Amino acid sequence: MSINEYLKNKFAHKDCQVLGFARSNKPLVEMLISAGARVTVRDKSATAAESDDAAAFAMRGVRFVTGEGYLDSLRADYIFRTPAIRHDLPEILTAVAGGAVLSSEMELFFEVCPCPVLGVTGSDGKTTTTTLTHLLLDIEKRKRGHRAYVGGNIGAPLLPRVLEMTEEDIAVVELSSFQLQTMRRSPSRAVITNITPNHLNWHVDMDEYITAKCNICRHKGIETLVANAENDVTREIAKNSDLPITYFSSKKSSYSEIVPFFKENCNAIYEDDGIIYFDDGKSREEIVHTSDILLPGRHNVENYMAAIALTRGYVSNETVREVAASFGGVEHRLELVREKDGVKYYNSSIDSSPTRTAAAISALPKAPIIILGGSDKNIPFDGLAKDVCQRTKAAIVTGESAQKILAEIEKCPLYDGRAPIVKHISDFDEAVKAAAEIAESGDIVLLSPACASFDRFKDFAERGDHFREIVRGL
Repeated sequence: MSINEYLKNKFAHKDCQVLGFARSNKPLVEMLISAGARVTVRDKSATAAESDDAAAFAMRGVRFVTGEGYLDSLRADYIFRTPAIRHDLPEILTAVAGGAVLSSEMELFFEVCPCPVLGVTGSDGKTTTTTLTHLLLDIEKRKRGHRAYVGGNIGAPLLPRVLEMTEEDIAVVELSSFQLQTMRRSPSRAVITNITPNHLNWHVDMDEYITAKCNICRHKGIETLVANAENDVTREIAKNSDLPITYFSSKKSSYSEIVPFFKENCNAIYEDDGIIYFDDGKSREEIVHTSDILLPGRHNVENYMAAIALTRGYVSNETVREVAASFGGVEHRLELVREKDGVKYYNSSIDSSPTRTAAAISALPKAPIIILGGSDKNIPFDGLAKDVCQRTKAAIVTGESAQKILAEIEKCPLYDGRAPIVKHISDFDEAVKAAAEIAESGDIVLLSPACASFDRFKDFAERGDHFREIVRGL
């Protein structure tokens, strides 16, 4: 049965309610219409029905419900929620109790995708790991006339691409906790890069956040799990899993140190004397020298280890070495914007948590002048305060979370009120200019906010683009 036939059999004449009219849900609406479903789009934004896309869908029979009461009288055969809408809103719970099936664009993709899917999640490093995984696979697949696709939480939606995919292709998806929370399907291979406090302004608590991440390896279809041996949470997840596990570690250098003695069917990836090895417990195989990896920082060595583990058997060691020597990184991740008057300006706007910022600081050759702050995700900043006091020349704090960060720096035992220089500047543009004024030849100015961007920008990319514009105009 073709994918189109499957979709028609499932959705024809069914009442499908799509919650949220964002980018990823527009292809979903198209697919449901084509399958013969009765489609209603519901969006909290009162202007969601005013776009050209909405008008075109309305002409094809799609109904729009917008504004504050967008979930009123919610009843359906199928409900597809956008990741930003919690699954346990009272209106959704009532509809599900009445027989509605709760799903999402990503879950439907998993359901109909004809090729293997590799999934990446984690608090930090998932975008770079996803990008590396796709690069490695795409090189190998193209040699054989096939393709590797990438999407999910990054890039374009993958659902509309399923009609062109074949069984010989492969898909790599980055999955957020928001997407994973209600997933009832897992990828064939999954990696959890790490789990640290994040998105606690959206999740009820840390336990809920961890549970959502674990959904990547909990359901039908999962064959193997890749886990960070140096993260307490991911190590515990792997310890309690019956799946074949590949552990990766950037701190230990042997199989016996990494794999618990009671675990069977496990592999390890680690660095020993500057070389990354794959080890099945019987013998080890040299993969790549860390000195050949173009991306700076210890965290990027871990990202390579995760990608190597996830693509084992699909990708040759020669391809790993080729990518390591040529891949310069992803936009907004320790991106060198320019050097002016001997000062280097780095854009790492993607760093929306303290652990990401700590990794960015550690990747640099000297203590930077750092620009911090943004919208508050209810993440503690005490660890960030220690990093600022120990490892920066100056800190400019801005945005909604500025006072909270300042308070943690000021009460940090390592802070003496004089060094590092700490300034609170509410305006983002002025904060960047203040960092430039402090900088001297040989210094580094780093945008690594440790916070989300939503207090001023629509996303981290817009924040990073704006930082670039300011820096290039200095």
